[in-house]
Amino acid sequence: MTTETEVKIPDIIFKDDALTPIWEKVKREERISFEDGLVCLQTDDIVSLGQMADYAKRRLWGDKVYFVFNRQINPTNICVLSCTFCDFAKKKGDEDAYEMGMEEILGKLDPEMHEVHIVGGHHPDWPFERYEGIVRGIHEAYPNIKIKAWTAAEIDYFSKRFRMSEEEVFSRMKDAGMVSMPGGGAEVFSNRVRKQLFPGKNSAERWLEIHRMAHTMGIKSNATLLYGHIETLEERLQHMILLRELQDEAPGFFAFIPLEYQVGTTNLVPRQASALEDLRTIATSRLMLDNFPHIKAYWVMIGEETASIALNFGASDLDGTIGEEKIAHAAKAASPIGLARARMLRLIGDAGKIPVERDALYNEIHVYDS
Repeated sequence: MTTETEVKIPDIIFKDDALTPIWEKVKREERISFEDGLVCLQTDDIVSLGQMADYAKRRLWGDKVYFVFNRQINPTNICVLSCTFCDFAKKKGDEDAYEMGMEEILGKLDPEMHEVHIVGGHHPDWPFERYEGIVRGIHEAYPNIKIKAWTAAEIDYFSKRFRMSEEEVFSRMKDAGMVSMPGGGAEVFSNRVRKQLFPGKNSAERWLEIHRMAHTMGIKSNATLLYGHIETLEERLQHMILLRELQDEAPGFFAFIPLEYQVGTTNLVPRQASALEDLRTIATSRLMLDNFPHIKAYWVMIGEETASIALNFGASDLDGTIGEEKIAHAAKAASPIGLARARMLRLIGDAGKIPVERDALYNEIHVYDS
């Protein structure tokens, strides 16, 4: 990490005077409030907001931007839940339902990869040993690939369905080879939204409880926010504040990942969030989440071009090559299903940043020439 004395403070010419007192707090490294965050999410002065967030990011990481050579594995799309916003989940017998065997999973991996990201449906028939075996099988075949697996929603499902404590689930998965958790399943921490869109999924309190347990057991994780559907700006900010409080209490989050809702066939809203909305959300999250090391520009959801621009709006991570993303693309995401390493380097370089290849635990593998 860099230090504040190494980063030049930009001379920002504000068009929105309401941002000025927030900028003073940022320069003093003073935590910004809920009300400040609302100003950020509502401002039309997107350039100034971006400059503020980029300064906060550069104070942490200079011009470095991280990415990982990875693969996402979605072992099955068969799911007991029927979340209104989800185009990925299928029921047994549906034409597009699938289940992957171990041979197929291993065939999608490369020994040069530094991370495998495993998430999928809550299968009604798979025993716990099937999920555990996926992690163990990958770890035994590719011991150098770090395994990031199972969202809090899946951990909650395992615990309830197999009558196991969270501690036992985590202990067995760690023994099998899991080193970190993805941040999915959070959606947005609003009981109002939960009742309408995903009533069968774990509550905000339960999601936070599971990540707290993971952190206390030495399993670091990410956190997400699904935005651009029926949530309010106030609900977005409350979501961030709850994450900030948990990070204060039980540190362990690597990155915050704003996920733009993909309209797909669910049609909860008439159109996707705009690129400006994406940039506002990313920049605001960098300013709000002062105790999170990284804010991620998830190119799968927001597209390559917006993700590259976001690297000057507070984002310090571009996620990874992924290889074959299924969940967002089930909802007709327009981005490619995967990117080559060379393309990741170009997106970071186009933003004037220094590409850093990492692993799942943010260990630096290679720093590329800027």
